[in-house]
Amino acid sequence: MSDHTPNDLAAALPRGLLSFPVTYFTPELDFDEQGYAGHIERLGGHPVAGLFAAGGTGEFFSLTPSEVITVVRAAVHSAPAGVPILAPAGRETRTAVELARTAEESGADGILLFPPYLTEAEQDGLAAHVRQVCWATSLGVIIYNRGNARYAPGTVERLAADCPNLIGIKDGIGDLEQMTQIYARMRERLIYIGGLPTAEVFAMPYRQLGLSTYSSAIFNFVPEFACRFYAAVDNDDHESVYRMLSDFVLPLIDLRNRGKGYAVSIVKAGMRAVGHPAGPVRPPLTDLDDQEYAELAALISKITE
Repeated sequence: MSDHTPNDLAAALPRGLLSFPVTYFTPELDFDEQGYAGHIERLGGHPVAGLFAAGGTGEFFSLTPSEVITVVRAAVHSAPAGVPILAPAGRETRTAVELARTAEESGADGILLFPPYLTEAEQDGLAAHVRQVCWATSLGVIIYNRGNARYAPGTVERLAADCPNLIGIKDGIGDLEQMTQIYARMRERLIYIGGLPTAEVFAMPYRQLGLSTYSSAIFNFVPEFACRFYAAVDNDDHESVYRMLSDFVLPLIDLRNRGKGYAVSIVKAGMRAVGHPAGPVRPPLTDLDDQEYAELAALISKITE
């Protein structure tokens, strides 16, 4: 069982950088548990406030429910003491409920609730989806504002009243008006996490909206750089932030934008470039081609030499 109550988790996560570890696969696209366990141990050795197992960068969308459970258990068993592990719940409501329950049984510290599968839904339907997951577990739950799960400020307010273990919202949309309205209503009742692809670009402006932390994908393969960047944001060191954006983050985004799904693929390629290959991405994603990989490796070398 988790050592973190929902209140404990809500207090811990905003204190530092967060990340979504990639899920290691063999060349045959099976889960590589040994490689993954080593990765969790490495990441947990840095000053990180929490890790989201089998999340978006961890290819949640390509894992079966039983594989999600296996990955979460591996993360829980491999994480250094004191590093919270958050598990994913998602797809249709009944699967999300089952994943949340199993995550709690597996020792996870919290839940990130992904958008429901495929269909669009009205706010009442989204709210019912969230309530069923929150009521199925005693763990702290963070809703993921992304895709077809776009939560209106009033919906968030009602859910916070109905679900004491709803502790936060992770934003993957980037609608400043929406997040401002949510924060103005909820203030310290929730925690707010930046979750746009390559979240470093939005870290500084989002800080002004009450989002005290964010999830970093590049932390997987350049953790020292990611931690320096977070420290610069935390210290309002604008000069360092914009220098690091120019030197690495923005060129990385240019490369990422060359292919659909490259927000994940580029992280797997980065792992290979730094000597910790995590295997290929699973379909429907595609890996970087040889030229793109060479460009990425050269970019990484500039900040790791």
